[in-house]
Amino acid sequence: MIVLRNIAFYLAFYFGSIFITAAALASVPFSKPAFRRRVEDWSGWQRWCMQTFLGIELVIEGSPVGEPALYAVKHESFFEAIDAPTLFDSPAVFAKKELHGIPGWGRAAAAYGLIFVAREQGAKALMTMIRSAKSRSADGRPLVIFPEGTRVPHGERRRLQSGFAGIYKMIGLPVVPVAVNSGPLYHRGLKKKGTITYRFGETIPAGLPRDEVEARVLDAINALND
Repeated sequence: MIVLRNIAFYLAFYFGSIFITAAALASVPFSKPAFRRRVEDWSGWQRWCMQTFLGIELVIEGSPVGEPALYAVKHESFFEAIDAPTLFDSPAVFAKKELHGIPGWGRAAAAYGLIFVAREQGAKALMTMIRSAKSRSADGRPLVIFPEGTRVPHGERRRLQSGFAGIYKMIGLPVVPVAVNSGPLYHRGLKKKGTITYRFGETIPAGLPRDEVEARVLDAINALND
């Protein structure tokens, strides 16, 4: 049964993705709002396929706050990365600069308003990134970052990327940590039936010392590591 569920999921999700992505790219020259809606359609399509074919339920504890904020999200699988436009309202997501070079996807990501992180390109690139983040936040878009920098196996605590505290300091926004436990179910290969939970943590104010904000974020995003 698990194999049949996965076959149905992969066929539906990837074939559907082809059409949704084509529609999204076709809309880029004409309407950014229409393009963003297609991206959100793709994100929602993943969630629908997951629930329908894999039997994975979704529980969301808490919700985004009603003020500009930086959301620090636990990263265990591709699920939460693709799900971000469904969980949040038109989020501006921090992403690796290398992703911008992927044919087609990179163009779409830039058009959606992702914030590309150039880790090794010095102060000028950093300030450009911060200006982009502040501009998107001023437009009312939530900022989303995966502070571990890569997918981390469920149950494992890994130090946050060194750049997270710098981004937090320069943006000057409160942080909302978000725990998620997608890892045990949403594998690269066979995905399993069960429940994925998001848990929005307590808002962490802006302006805290580096050690304190990192410790509080790390504890909160690992709150579901039981």
